[in-house]
Amino acid sequence: MAHSVTAPPDSRETGGGSPSMAPRLLRGALDAFLRRREASVLLVAVGVMLYFQASTPIFLTEGNLRNIAQATGPTAIVAAGIVLLLVSGEIDVSLGIVAAASPFLMHFAIDWYSIPAIPAIILALLVSAAIGFVNGFISIVLKVPSFVTTLGMFYLLFGALLLLSNAYPVPIPEPTKGTIQKWLGAGDWASITWCLIIIAIFHVVLTRTRWGLHTVAVGGNLLGAAEAGIRVNRIKIGNFMVASALSGFAGILEAFRINSIDPNIGGGTRITFTAIAAAVIGGTALAGGSGTIIGALIGMLVLAELTNGFNLLGVNANTIFLVQGTAIVVSMIANQYLSRLRRAGRTR
Repeated sequence: MAHSVTAPPDSRETGGGSPSMAPRLLRGALDAFLRRREASVLLVAVGVMLYFQASTPIFLTEGNLRNIAQATGPTAIVAAGIVLLLVSGEIDVSLGIVAAASPFLMHFAIDWYSIPAIPAIILALLVSAAIGFVNGFISIVLKVPSFVTTLGMFYLLFGALLLLSNAYPVPIPEPTKGTIQKWLGAGDWASITWCLIIIAIFHVVLTRTRWGLHTVAVGGNLLGAAEAGIRVNRIKIGNFMVASALSGFAGILEAFRINSIDPNIGGGTRITFTAIAAAVIGGTALAGGSGTIIGALIGMLVLAELTNGFNLLGVNANTIFLVQGTAIVVSMIANQYLSRLRRAGRTR
């Protein structure tokens, strides 16, 4: 009787011993990574880190990493609010002065009206959110372009702040010194810890909640979102309020860190435009409808690395602005290219 011969299993069918499986998996993982909005800026952040570490061995020491973290944290918090606004199709250029005004509000509440420290901080954040509401109401309900509205608010707040402070810094209120100051900015890693918590929360908000979905819809197609029943005005005004409150909190963190309340903190517009640069470098579209909170954090990390690294190398500080401008342009080109890649991948 003839015996049937069973052929050995083809490794291409089982996949267990296929030598081509690993390269395919690697290519698939790389393709998935490059299609993420944060991919290009993350590669830049790693490249910049390696360059400066090779140029100066103290770049990755604990003390210098702390400096980078302190430079990244507060502005990345502002950038998170910027992302929400840009994704919803709006912008706020008054956030830097809100960051300067918030610690003064805390100071006035404590030193002028004897309000306890924690309620005074909460009050400062509520007033910051109220400033955002005013910006949102004028921009959305009264139909004034948000750039014009917030530019006017910037000058209004800056003038009021200079008049009330006589353009001089004031010391941190005594009731906040000690534990409160340490936990809200003065501790070595306090600012970046708060930053990571806030970035994580608002990443989830933007990507996993109805508010985030509606924010993307409003920025991507305003008319379509309104016809779908989304309360467009509430989403936009709410994002103005969130961005202002986050900026107020970032200002308090920075005031506690430097142990002084300065009306010129951040150079007025510097915090705002650095945060916008971080958001754009991180992959947020200026036209609205798409953006990433984590990308904004990495974008701010790149800017902080560049500033810190060039300072260590003794490069003229004015060169940083040239580098930042170049970084923004290059990142926009890279983001446009990766956007086309993502669209091409979806149509396959």
